[in-house]
Amino acid sequence: MSIPTNRRRFLAYLVAAPTLTVAAKIGTAEPALAAVPTPPAPADLLDLGDILILAGAPTANLLTLTVDEDGGATLHLPRAEVGQGITTATAMLVADELDLPLALVRVVLDDARPELLFNQLTGGSNTIRSVYRPVRTAAAAARARLVAAAAARWGVPATTLRTEDGAVLGQDHRATYAELTRDAARTDLGPTTVTPKSEHRIVGTPTSRVDARAMVTGRQRYTLDLDLPGHPTMVRRPPTINGTVRRVHNAEAVKAMPGVVDVVVVETGVAVLAETFGQAQQGKDALEVSWNPGTVDDEDDDTIRRKLRAAALPFVVPPLLTQYQDAEFDFAFVSHAPLESNTAIADVRADRAEIWAGLKSPIVAQQTIAAELGLPQHRVKVHVVQGGGSFGRRLFFDAALEAARISKAAGRPVKLLWSRIDDMRHGRTRAASHHKLRATFALGNVLTFEHRVASVETDFGHGLGEILTATAAELPVGGNLSFAQTVFLTTIKSPYHFGVTTQLLNEVPLRMHTGSWRSVYSANTRGAEEIFVDELARRLRRDPVAFRRAFLKTARQRAVLDKVAVEGQWGKALPAGFAQGVGFHEEYKSCTACLVEIDARDRAHPRVTRAVIAADYGLPVNPRGLEAQLLGGLTDAISTTLTAGLHIDRGLPLEGSYSQFHYARQADSPTDVRIFIMPPSGEPGGAGELGVPAAVGAIANAYARATGVKPRSFPINFPVDFEPFPR
Repeated sequence: MSIPTNRRRFLAYLVAAPTLTVAAKIGTAEPALAAVPTPPAPADLLDLGDILILAGAPTANLLTLTVDEDGGATLHLPRAEVGQGITTATAMLVADELDLPLALVRVVLDDARPELLFNQLTGGSNTIRSVYRPVRTAAAAARARLVAAAAARWGVPATTLRTEDGAVLGQDHRATYAELTRDAARTDLGPTTVTPKSEHRIVGTPTSRVDARAMVTGRQRYTLDLDLPGHPTMVRRPPTINGTVRRVHNAEAVKAMPGVVDVVVVETGVAVLAETFGQAQQGKDALEVSWNPGTVDDEDDDTIRRKLRAAALPFVVPPLLTQYQDAEFDFAFVSHAPLESNTAIADVRADRAEIWAGLKSPIVAQQTIAAELGLPQHRVKVHVVQGGGSFGRRLFFDAALEAARISKAAGRPVKLLWSRIDDMRHGRTRAASHHKLRATFALGNVLTFEHRVASVETDFGHGLGEILTATAAELPVGGNLSFAQTVFLTTIKSPYHFGVTTQLLNEVPLRMHTGSWRSVYSANTRGAEEIFVDELARRLRRDPVAFRRAFLKTARQRAVLDKVAVEGQWGKALPAGFAQGVGFHEEYKSCTACLVEIDARDRAHPRVTRAVIAADYGLPVNPRGLEAQLLGGLTDAISTTLTAGLHIDRGLPLEGSYSQFHYARQADSPTDVRIFIMPPSGEPGGAGELGVPAAVGAIANAYARATGVKPRSFPINFPVDFEPFPR
């Protein structure tokens, strides 16, 4: 694709004398160069990633790439790095297009940029899909201008020059990018032709993360590592979800404690500001507070389960004339549990405010905080800091908003830290859900497949709702659907030819702190379906792999399934109490299969001992990063399928730490994991959320085969085997 700059109007401009900054600028009558084609019209081909790309297309090219005076390049990325590896992947795209060593590419997370409209939300496995073309195009534009600058300097045609290792080369000439940036930034350089490469040198090569050393040596700077003014602050929170302060009985006594600077009441509790976090925690614990009720004080696991079962929509197809198979499943609430708990720094003044936090929806955070403070939006500066994990958690900006409220009330800058207990009990959770499935079949064929999902309402108030509203008129699924229904219908797809297939969601509007958890509805919905597919195969006396293979829709899907079956030696003999299980999933233009082996001789402590995973991502930008995503998805699936969940008791989760929320430890993880990334084809597909659902199905299926017990409630082993922390 060759794009003359006088048609697409690439703007090169001087930021500082020796620096070239290139941005793709789109005129009102010009199509977006870097936008992907309009998503296909049939609803079954549209996914949530397509919607996000469509919403961001008008501003997709408004990112900047700078070739610096040292000859390196800096990409300003309007997304959030939370451990998923996007800074590495985008650096690889830049290095490939610029013919620059990867070590010389820097990726900086952009502050909130409201001019990007809907193009600064990190979620939906969408980052690489959405920036793949814009980043490559910006880097190609920079390369074209550097070549043009060299051609002008040497008086030779640009077509006779090439780039290599951070330099422009001719037959008798060589100049580094550092030597050319000043000339390349001149506005009178003349038109250039931008041609992104058709072959890759770095993209597709397994590459270690650019921030790996900093993370493992402790040099990576997260929010509370920033050397900024602010009093360490913690909040005493209510004993139930959404409770509010009625009265603080001993505020003055707490203020008199060593190191305590102030005590202020905010909407979410009572904040204690101190000289150290230890003093802030001591002050918080010493507070005596009377509380108003919360919004779900009368709810517990049993009441919620009953409401979900009652809310499940009825099946359409009656089990007449044909044979049928039914099943029901329950999934508990689950914490996101990122290693870095909720944190934020806020400095609120009378006429302005400045915020630092790990934020995946910084524009909405900026809008909300400005409205809360009564300030114009442009007077609130929001900085995006690399986050220590998210899994959907940092789509919400509750720490940033809370820190802003506290800073305003106290009249001081604050450094806010949520304790692990705060994050487990008052943070966001994956909503609990109930699933009913029915399939009818005859003569070995599945005639109908129905799945009815009833879930506690998932909160999409982090900006995704605005995106769905903005693109509703162009969506074939219809503009009148709720946010939840739209997300459900554009993420939940059956990969099988199972006759007439219907998958329906009904949500129960309980006012709890829910949010998108890795793979949103898919982990439970498709996980339940993969368990049901195994049971259906058994009913039809078919091998689970052969059964799936017979009904999968595409050769690409079958190739992925075949890969794990061969590499995992499907069907091999195993000792009593051991078994294999398999699962398949397709989402965000990618597909994966997972085969696990489980040791369930001790049913109360089963352990996945081996896993083989294959995935087709289209173009794998960084295969090593994709392997890490699949390994993380496997670990999430092991945890939430076997042991990890939240118990709700009188309107509050009982779990308050990693010792109580039984996420998989190293001893629970398989030592033998083999991951296969399929050969490249097309453009990149989604990565971050793909790996969980197939692994959920595989683990549950292995457990059923090993024990002879069909699991129906997840996590499978879910006792309250701890003394809950005080409320």
